Amino acid sequence: MSKNGKIRRERRIVHAPSAVIDIGSNTVRLVIYEGSPRAPRVVWNEKVAARLGRDLSASGEIPDEAAAEALGALARFALLIEDLDIEDVQTVATAAAREASNGAQFLARVADLGLAPRLLSGEEEAEAAAQGSIGAFPGAHGVVADLGGGSLELVSIAEGKSHHATSLPLGTLRLPALRAGSDKKFDKTVRTELAGAGWAAAHPGPLYMVGGTWRAFAAYAMRKRDFPLTDPHGYRLDIATADKLAAEAMSASPEKLAEMSGISAMRAGYLPDAAAMLRPLLEELQPEELIFSSWGLREGLLFARLDDLQRTKDPLLAGVADFAEMHGASITHAAMLAAWSVELADGQGRSGGSSGGRSQGNERLRLASAQLAAALHRVEPNLRYNHALEWALDKRWIGCDARDRAMICAALIGSMGRSAIPDRLRSLAEDEDLREAVTWGLGFKLARRLGAASRVSMLSSALIRKKRRLILRLDPSRAPLGNYPVTKDLEILAAFLELEPKVKIGKVEPED
Repeated sequence: MSKNGKIRRERRIVHAPSAVIDIGSNTVRLVIYEGSPRAPRVVWNEKVAARLGRDLSASGEIPDEAAAEALGALARFALLIEDLDIEDVQTVATAAAREASNGAQFLARVADLGLAPRLLSGEEEAEAAAQGSIGAFPGAHGVVADLGGGSLELVSIAEGKSHHATSLPLGTLRLPALRAGSDKKFDKTVRTELAGAGWAAAHPGPLYMVGGTWRAFAAYAMRKRDFPLTDPHGYRLDIATADKLAAEAMSASPEKLAEMSGISAMRAGYLPDAAAMLRPLLEELQPEELIFSSWGLREGLLFARLDDLQRTKDPLLAGVADFAEMHGASITHAAMLAAWSVELADGQGRSGGSSGGRSQGNERLRLASAQLAAALHRVEPNLRYNHALEWALDKRWIGCDARDRAMICAALIGSMGRSAIPDRLRSLAEDEDLREAVTWGLGFKLARRLGAASRVSMLSSALIRKKRRLILRLDPSRAPLGNYPVTKDLEILAAFLELEPKVKIGKVEPED
């Protein structure tokens, strides 16, 4: 890369990119991240299904052809990293390299490519998955179930730390052989293995489902239940429903499963066996519910390196800030917009977010909505409505549940001057919450109309909700701003709140 090209990239990217090469039992994968360290954004994700661990149960070795395929992919990854000038690279290997008799020789060949592979123990693999769940769900308290190709890791998490950890030989590549006999025998085998993780049954809380095959099961559940979101991250299932769906999926045809959105052909082949394992897993561990995570080992490796200050940041706000700033909407401007429209908040402090029981209220959602609304109005008008739906409902956000997504979407729709709530949102949040979010959005629109949401226009005005009136107070120096069409937007907002609109000219005092 040329010097000028590198300078341009550094200006565009506040934080240097990082990469994780994950040498798993099923796939070898390169993921490159940019953006906020607290909510890293994936900019490259490439995998090769080398299936290094496919013969572990039979021969105990990594097959030569699998090793060759994996090394070919890893050589490509090494060149990509070099060409992209990425210095922060972690290369880790898990169950296949750990358990295979020729695992050490394989890793030596990986090192010859210029990579520096780190062989994770079963406990370290479980810890990384746990850190991924802790980062994705702040305040999480429960058990992480990380299903990989070679093993199933179980680890307890509470108060931002992991505790017990157990690695079981129940990876997706091993399950077909274990299930080759009868389902009754398979069920017994799974329960026998789970006996080694008796601590998990006594640990309260949800079961956090980590791994691509579990996400495929989430996609299956979402399609079967006509759930109106597409991203499985943060999706929740009660235990009775999960068991019923697992009973259906364990006898489903992989070909039919692969036709469902969100389920790849590879995952469709593993899903019936994983679903068969899930049923005794649920019965033995008795979790409160299932919560599916898109963050796992790789994100856990990144999260584990953060300092305490970075760890405490809200992942939703960090992710929104990174995304919106690429569209020219700063967090500083969003904070000012949120402060200007604070009279439109209900003040009830309802719990917001899938963040393990935190109760930070709706203010985080209002701030996130303010920044996304500012970004939304920097795209072409004919694209805004679809962008509002896609950004709120389909883009992957961390620390954001279905209700949060629906409220952000309603706020973005309101910021376009619309108050009609799509039916898709009504199945995700209560009407009262959605109406409040629309109110935020209508307020953002009024601020934008007032003075293009400029700093000076917001500092020289105030929006006041007083008794049965909604008052827009303007400093005399900005009195001309209070004409049509500002008065029209004020009327629309006031009518939505069943208040009387009023424009007042007079010095804006701090208490206003």
